[in-house]
Amino acid sequence: MHVFWYVRPVSVTAIPPRMNQFDVIILGAGAAGLMCAISAGRRGRRVLLLDHAPQVGAKILISGGGRCNFTNSGTIPERFLSGNPHFARSALSRYKPADFIALVQKHGIAFHEKTLGQLFCDGSAREIVAMLLAECAAAGVDVRVDHRITEVSRSDSFRVETDHGTFVSENLVLATGGMSIPKMGATGFAYELARQFGLRLTEIRPGLVPLVFADDMLELMRPLSGVSLDSIASIDRRKFQEAALFTHRGLSGPAILQISSYWRQGPITLNLLPGRDTAAFVLERKKSRPKAGLASVLSEVLPARLAAALAAETDGARLADLPDRVLLTIAAAVSGWHITPSGTEGFVKAEVTCGGVDTRDLSSRTMAANAVPGLFVIGEAVDVTGWLGGYNFQWAWASGWCAGEAV
Repeated sequence: MHVFWYVRPVSVTAIPPRMNQFDVIILGAGAAGLMCAISAGRRGRRVLLLDHAPQVGAKILISGGGRCNFTNSGTIPERFLSGNPHFARSALSRYKPADFIALVQKHGIAFHEKTLGQLFCDGSAREIVAMLLAECAAAGVDVRVDHRITEVSRSDSFRVETDHGTFVSENLVLATGGMSIPKMGATGFAYELARQFGLRLTEIRPGLVPLVFADDMLELMRPLSGVSLDSIASIDRRKFQEAALFTHRGLSGPAILQISSYWRQGPITLNLLPGRDTAAFVLERKKSRPKAGLASVLSEVLPARLAAALAAETDGARLADLPDRVLLTIAAAVSGWHITPSGTEGFVKAEVTCGGVDTRDLSSRTMAANAVPGLFVIGEAVDVTGWLGGYNFQWAWASGWCAGEAV
């Protein structure tokens, strides 16, 4: 079932009596909204946290295969994409991975570090959601789910109309996220509301998303569906060494998801044998195993199906019968395979949304809208997108905390 948010600018001249009034209303009970609510509630603010979903933290629950990759110990601003690469520095420096780790430890949640600084719960992501709800309760936050917002307006205060009543506050925090994973309830509500209040938007597109291919390249990849290998995916000087996975539509896996956030059009380059001189390897095998076929030799260092596909043009000829130039051409392709995607899997499969509310319209310290007093924008709705591996959660925690400290 699709959930639609409807926002209509209205002129409010008077606020009816006996209305539900709060110091701050936060729209969206995901990672950023929950952290903002906790931070503001601890400061004695009367906080209302609203969400249209039937439960809070839906994306937290499915993250990390259900174990929640809740932060990354290697978080630095350079690992985030934004029209202003310096915007994230303030929030990330004020609320660090160590701060969230301390909160996790306070609640006795066991966790471990995987590769590349990624931190996961030993148990379930539900522990993180339970922790955040417990902190909300301790801070006196009023959490209300299954509330569909019908109108948002502002005169002297913000007025939020829902199917469960009307709420008013001098401060409004937009934490409804981006458009990734619409089956979880993601919509373009954040962008509609931002436009309503005159905030600019950057280009909005899927990030951390599988790439798709067409024509001959797709025909090559389809039989390889399920094959995974360590590789380096690169565009210009941006490189990621992690696993790449062939799918029935193209390529996925961590290396591909990472590079997808930087891809717009044109080719990407895959090194299928990182750290190895493929040309030297093939020429050495020509001397030591002259009667072997190229597919057999490549299968020593590559998955068999991939090795066979790369060697297909040699028609099973012995290495001794293949000119060095042919072997060197294939070796060069293995170490630098230039392939051009036809597109991405879109928001349906994207883990995040690249782009969002233009950072030029926000304070990097407080996340407040420069021209709209009392309005804040945090989390995925902002034009700040992290790498794969806990970075986007850390941005949610940091931006939410900063707004909660300022609201």
